Amino acid sequence: MGLKDWIIQYSPLSYWLVAFIVTGFAVALYRGWFKARKIQPKGFKWTIFRNEAIYGTINVAVSSTFLVWITKVGTESGVIAFHHEPAAWWVIALEYALYFFLFDTWFYWLHRWMHNEPFYSLIHKIHHKSTSPNLLTTISVNPLESLVNGGFVPLFTAVFTVHSETMLLITPTNIIMGLYVHSGYEFLPRWWNKTWATKWFITATFHDQHHKYFRWNFGGYTTIWDYVCNTRRTNYESDFDQIKARAATSKAIAPPAVAAQSSSAAQG
Repeated sequence: MGLKDWIIQYSPLSYWLVAFIVTGFAVALYRGWFKARKIQPKGFKWTIFRNEAIYGTINVAVSSTFLVWITKVGTESGVIAFHHEPAAWWVIALEYALYFFLFDTWFYWLHRWMHNEPFYSLIHKIHHKSTSPNLLTTISVNPLESLVNGGFVPLFTAVFTVHSETMLLITPTNIIMGLYVHSGYEFLPRWWNKTWATKWFITATFHDQHHKYFRWNFGGYTTIWDYVCNTRRTNYESDFDQIKARAATSKAIAPPAVAAQSSSAAQG
């Protein structure tokens, strides 16, 4: 029997077998690893998720069109330009750090501003319809809010001429951070808030509490401005510890097969 004949005869069965194994692994991973790290275990609502899909589609269509246009106009007019020659790693690191902390400042203060009326109702209210965020919450915002936040990139590149390699760090950071803080799951290790080097960077728990309690935790990338302005929720770190303790307890009491698959997934 040739390879082609074998594929035709056995591939349907192979697909079902692979699908069965993958499904079993996914269920075990969800029940044993993801579910234990859910920040608000009973917070998900299908109606909110549906509405976020609608809001997100409208927002992406409108805001991305405008941001692409303004970037194109800025580039063609010479207002936005980049250094394309090779640069030392520390130059790229400094440019990236400059963006990182300037955006964090921009986001914090404009975020707090959007929590005041009438701006909250006009701009920010859509994003807060989800009190237990999920991945779709990332894009479920008023297009005006996307322009406020996303508009910082063309503004930054208009003021500072950075290297093109720096943009290869900035763009993924915006996407990854947005998805992570709205994921609804806490993936960072238990020691994260215990060390000086890491405690200044926000976690999914930090931003999740902003959606749940509204009045605290306004930072975008760091907790620095929330510490300075006393807008960090007092119970944030203890709640973070409870989530991680729950994850550790769940792993300890999980059935051996589930625990083994969860452990393998975590190591992978």
